[in-house]
Order: sequence, then C-alpha cells, then structure tokens
Amino acid sequence: MKNRGLILLLAVPAIGVGLYPLLYFLIDRNFGLLQSKEHLLLQDPYWNIGFYTHIIFGGIALLVGWIQFVEKWRNSSLVLHRTIGRIYLFSVLLSSVGGIYIGFYATGGLIPSVGFISLGVLWLLTTYLGYSFIRRKRINGHRKWMIYSYALTFAAVTLRIWLPLLSILFGEFLIAYKITAWLSWVPNLVVAYFINRSVENNPSMS
Repeated sequence: MKNRGLILLLAVPAIGVGLYPLLYFLIDRNFGLLQSKEHLLLQDPYWNIGFYTHIIFGGIALLVGWIQFVEKWRNSSLVLHRTIGRIYLFSVLLSSVGGIYIGFYATGGLIPSVGFISLGVLWLLTTYLGYSFIRRKRINGHRKWMIYSYALTFAAVTLRIWLPLLSILFGEFLIAYKITAWLSWVPNLVVAYFINRSVENNPSMS
C-alpha cells in the first residue's frame, strides 16, 4: 500500500486492539465479553488456556501484520519481512486454534459458535495458503492470500466496532453478539476480494 491515509486507517485500530489484551493482566478481567460468560466456564483451565492463547497471539498478529503492507518497509529488508512473517504465521496458528476451541463455548449457542469457529478455520486456511505460495516462490498468490488472512485478523477490530453499534440498535447484547459473530469477518473478506481485484488490475498498487 502506498496511500498513507489507508495505512493509518489500518495501523491505528490494529495497534489499539492489538494492545487490548494487556488489560486482562493489568485490571480485573471482569469486563467486556467476559461479563457474558458463566462463572464455571471462567474457572475452566482448558478454556482459559484457549482464551489467553487466542487473545495474546491474536493481538501480536494484529500488531505486526499491517507492517507487511507498507511497501517502503517491506522492500527495505527482506530479512525483516521474513522475520515478521514468521512471527505472524506462528501467532495466527496459535490464536486460530485457541479461537476455534473457545468458539464451541461462545455465548448465545449455535449461531455465534458456528460463526467464530468458521472464522478460526478460514483464518488458519488463508494463512497456510499464503505461506504455501511463498514457499513455491509464487509472490502474487502469496500476496493475495495474506490479504485475505489479515482481513480475518482484522475481525478483532471490526467486532469491536459492530458489537456496540448493534447493541445500541437492537437494545440487546445477545442479538447483537449473534450477528457480530458473522458481521465481524464476512464483510472483511468481501473488502479483501475487491482489494485483490484492484491489485490484479493495477499491479502498481501492490
């Protein structure tokens, strides 16, 4: 990306939400989405492992992923690009697996569970495809799939936009949560599709 405005639009919320997991270690964790969880679930050690793995490494993926789209930085050092890429890959692997696990316990039952589990599976798949393409030196395919991957990473940001808006609109958290389980990532993939189309039609944008 060459447009500074777009970079800022991507970077600022990514950094803000990427640092958000720190709050769980600095203050009482009884806030945000955890307020909707049952006490027994919050005491489950396996759920806690999945939850903290998901938020910590998902935050890292958000924090480092956007850097790869800054052309000047990406082209300045191939070693740096690869190092950040490995950090991102490792973070997505752990966060997606943790997200898939805790998705089975999503508040609201089947609809949000399927939404969040689907997000986790597609996040893992798109990231793997991006990795597999670069292993075969197919740069265009790598770029395309990593755009899809980061669009799904960015669901952590869009979730925090949609959920309060829909909660106000419907006046009920649970309805908003069920919709957000899908709305947080499906439109992101649509945007990623059009970005990829634009890059294909105008390679100078990459």
